[in-house]
Amino acid sequence: MRYLDKINSPEDLKRLKAEQLPELCQELREFIISACAENPGHIGASLGTVELTVALHYLYNTPKDKLIWDVGHQAYAHKILTGRRDAFVNNRKYKGISGFPKMSESEYDAFGVGHSSTSISAALGMAVASNLEGSNEQVVAVIGDGALTGGLAYEGLNNAGAHKTDILVILNDNQISIDPNVGAMHNYLIKFTTSHFYNKTKNKIWKFLGSDKLRSMAGKFMFSTKAAFFRSGSIFEALGFRYFGVIDGHNLPQLIETISQLKDIKGPKLLHVVTKKGKGFKPAEDNQVIWHSPGNFDKNTGLRKTGGNPAASRYQDVFGETVLELARMNPSIVGVTPAMPSGCSMNIIMQEIPERSFDVGIAEQHAVTFSAGMAAKGLLPYCNIYSSFMQRAYDSVIHDVATQDLKVIFCLDRGGLVGEDGATHHGAYDLSYMRCIPNMIIAAPLNEIELKNMLYSAQLPSWGMCTIRYPRGNGIGLPWKEAPYEEIPVGKAQLLNDGKDVALLSIGTAGLSAAEAVKKAEELGISVLHYDMRFLKPLDLDAMRKASECKTIITLEDASVVGGLFSAVSEYIASEGLPVKVVHLGIPDQFVEQGTVAELKAECGYDAEGILKTILNVTQKG
Repeated sequence: MRYLDKINSPEDLKRLKAEQLPELCQELREFIISACAENPGHIGASLGTVELTVALHYLYNTPKDKLIWDVGHQAYAHKILTGRRDAFVNNRKYKGISGFPKMSESEYDAFGVGHSSTSISAALGMAVASNLEGSNEQVVAVIGDGALTGGLAYEGLNNAGAHKTDILVILNDNQISIDPNVGAMHNYLIKFTTSHFYNKTKNKIWKFLGSDKLRSMAGKFMFSTKAAFFRSGSIFEALGFRYFGVIDGHNLPQLIETISQLKDIKGPKLLHVVTKKGKGFKPAEDNQVIWHSPGNFDKNTGLRKTGGNPAASRYQDVFGETVLELARMNPSIVGVTPAMPSGCSMNIIMQEIPERSFDVGIAEQHAVTFSAGMAAKGLLPYCNIYSSFMQRAYDSVIHDVATQDLKVIFCLDRGGLVGEDGATHHGAYDLSYMRCIPNMIIAAPLNEIELKNMLYSAQLPSWGMCTIRYPRGNGIGLPWKEAPYEEIPVGKAQLLNDGKDVALLSIGTAGLSAAEAVKKAEELGISVLHYDMRFLKPLDLDAMRKASECKTIITLEDASVVGGLFSAVSEYIASEGLPVKVVHLGIPDQFVEQGTVAELKAECGYDAEGILKTILNVTQKG
C-alpha cells in the first residue's frame, strides 16, 4: 500500500501531507477488511473510526499525549498505526496481540479496556496526575454512544465537569453499540444529530468569534439557545463540559480543523462526532448488528463463512427458546438483559413478548436492581448477563437481591473460557463470587438438555434465588427441543460413572471432556468415580461422602480454581477431617490471555488429554 506500508508509528503519519490522509484512510479500511476476513474480529466499529483515529494521531503527540479508547472495539486502526501493522494478522490469536488496547502490549495503549464506559474516569485520573506532575500532556477519551448508557460514564462526566481539569471527550455517535441503542440518552443524541440548523448556526458563530472572551459570552448565549431547541438544554454543558458538535466523523479536514482548535481550549470539553459503523464496506453498513463481529467472510463478496457443528444449538439459543416457552406458560416470567439481546438470545423473547422483555442498555448494575424491583412485586425475572459483565453488578446482587431474599434467576452466559476476547471477557470468577452469597443456588449444566431443565426447574417453588451459568458456543447436538421438561432437585448430582480408584467431580460442560478422559482411563484399567455435580451450592453431600471413599478427589471446573468447586470440596474434606487428597483442574490463579477455547483449555491443563494425564498421575502416586 502506498502510504500504510511506510507507517510504523504516528511519527511516520505526521510526515504525510493533509491531502494524502484520505488515501491512507482508504488503505486502512482495506487492510482491516482483508485481515478480519481471514482472522475474525470486531470489524464494524473499527471501520467507523478510521478518519477519527488518523486525525487524533496526526494532531496529538502520542504516546506522551494519552489517547484512551472506550471498550476497544473501535481501536483497530489505532493498533495498526502504532507499530502493530505486521502483528495484526495475529490479532486475537493465541500468543498474538490482544483484540483490545492493552498497556503491557504498547506504550500507545494508554489504558487497557474491554468493558464499556471506563474511558472518561480513566482519562480524568490521568489528567489529574499530569497536573500534579507538572507535565503538559493532553488527554483524550473516545467513547461511543452505546457506552454512554453505562452509569460509570456519567460518574466520570460528573466528576470531570466539576473538577475543571483539561480533558477532551470525543463522543463517537454511530447510534448503535452491538444491538441498537435504547434509552433516553439515545433519543437525546438523536435530537442533537438531527438539529442541523442549530449546529450550523453554532459553528458559524464560533468561527466568526476570535477571542476567548467573546466565545465565552457567546457560549452563555448559545446555552440558552439550546434550551429553546431542547427543553432540558445540553446535558453535557449542565455537567460542566463545553459541548462542540455535531460534526461528520468521516470528514477528515473538518475533524482536523475542529480538534486543532479544541487543543487550545482549557477545561473539560466534549466533541460530538457522528460516524457510520461499518463505513466503507457495504455489507457491514447494511447489517451493523451482524457485522459487529461477523466471523470469517469473503472480503470481495461479503458472504460470511459458517463453521462448527450446524446440527448443534448454541447454549444461548437454548436459553432464549426455553425461556420464551416458559414465559408462554407462566405469565410472571420476564426477561432482562443489559444491551446484549442478540448476544444472549433474549431477542427471541422480545420478538414475541416485547412487553415482558427488557433491554436496559449497558447498565449491569441497573439490570440487577431493576430485576429486584420486579421480583419485589411478584414477577419472576430471568436476568441474563455475560459472566464477566456480572462482575460490575456484584453489589446489587448482594444488597438488592440476596439480602431481601428476592427470587431472581441469574442466567450467566459466557461462563468459563470464551476464547479470542481474552482476559477481560473470560467468565472465570462467577462460581467464586456467587458462592459466598447466602442462600444463592448455583448450577451449571452438563449439556443442552440439562440447561433446559435447569431453566424450567428454576421457576418452581423448590428453587429460590439462583445462578445458572453456561458457556459460549455450541452444545453437543442433543435433541433438547424434543426432550420433555424434568425437574432437577436442588443440590442433586448425577453419577456418570461408578469407580473406586479415584473420584472425579466436575461441574458444567467441562464434564464432557472429563467423560472422554474417564473412558480412556477405564480402558487402561483405572476405575474412576465420576459425578456431574450440577450444583456448586448446595453441594450434594451424598455424592461427597461416596467420593470421599477414594484416596484422591479430582475437581474440574471451567472457572477459577480459587473459590469455586475445588474450594468447596476442600472445605468439606477439611470440615469432616477426612484423609483424602484433593487435586484441582480449572483456570489457574492468573489472567489467561486470548486464543481458541481448545488452545486455552490445553494450556490450563483441563482438556480431555490434560484430565487423563492428571488421572494417571494421581493413581500412579497413589
